[in-house]
Amino acid sequence: MKLRDLEYLVALAEQQNFHRAAAVCGVSQPTLSAQIRKFEDDLGLVLFERSPRNVSLTPAGGVILARARRVLDEVAQMRVEADNLRNRLTPSLHLGVFPTLGPYLLPHVVPQFLRRFPGVEPMLTEEKSEVLLRKLVEGKLDAALLALPVTDSQLAGRQLFEEPFRLAVPRTHPLAGHKGAINPTELAGEKLMLLDKGHCLRDQALALCRDIGALEYDDFRATSLETLRQMVVAGVGVTLLPEMACRPADDLVALRFASTQFRRRIGLFWRKSTSQTALMQELADLIAETASAQLDKCFDSTT
Repeated sequence: MKLRDLEYLVALAEQQNFHRAAAVCGVSQPTLSAQIRKFEDDLGLVLFERSPRNVSLTPAGGVILARARRVLDEVAQMRVEADNLRNRLTPSLHLGVFPTLGPYLLPHVVPQFLRRFPGVEPMLTEEKSEVLLRKLVEGKLDAALLALPVTDSQLAGRQLFEEPFRLAVPRTHPLAGHKGAINPTELAGEKLMLLDKGHCLRDQALALCRDIGALEYDDFRATSLETLRQMVVAGVGVTLLPEMACRPADDLVALRFASTQFRRRIGLFWRKSTSQTALMQELADLIAETASAQLDKCFDSTT
């Protein structure tokens, strides 16, 4: 059994197709197929169910896949540590964050990180949550900021803060003159502009819309929060914005909700197998402190 066999196994499980898996691994399809078959013979197990169009894991394959991922993760950790010891490189920490949080929190976190951990080089990746989770499990990230819940058994982590949502409306909107927090029922029948598919904030917003009888604005889906914000400023429609993204604007009003339901929970997660658990806990403390300070500074105007 070789490490390459484990890499083939993981690639095929993820791609569910021999041709795509071979391309990911940089080998020919016959080579990958033969090695997978040899690996199954060595174990005395059928790991994949094969069909003309795709392949899928057997129950035994799922068990072996989890073990293979842990082995590859440990090897990746060993190589990083070996590189640091051999070359005396500055230790690095590769942190992932999703796009609806990164621009509003990281500019405040990174300067604090550099002061608190002068011997550690931060490396940042901004991707959608699904991609971050996969890269974290694969060992391509050391830690990731993710919206809860996160249930992967290979990960450890903790909740850091809760961020309320605001209803962003144009100043000409009937709700713009509302005094105090609004009741979610006031959004019944209202059409909300939302982010495109793949953003965790979209899924959260859709769930809230279903609960209160609000609708999605079908003619427009944004690729970023800033696009949504500018569309509100332009008077096109209304949307939900996380509190840290609610910068004041002459033509935008950000209304607070009376219900505590309208918020998201953010946590920091890392692999249970990491050798940097102490650093992860310190990083979690730093991010939690920084986020709390930024939320305290968020503007409170509802007019």
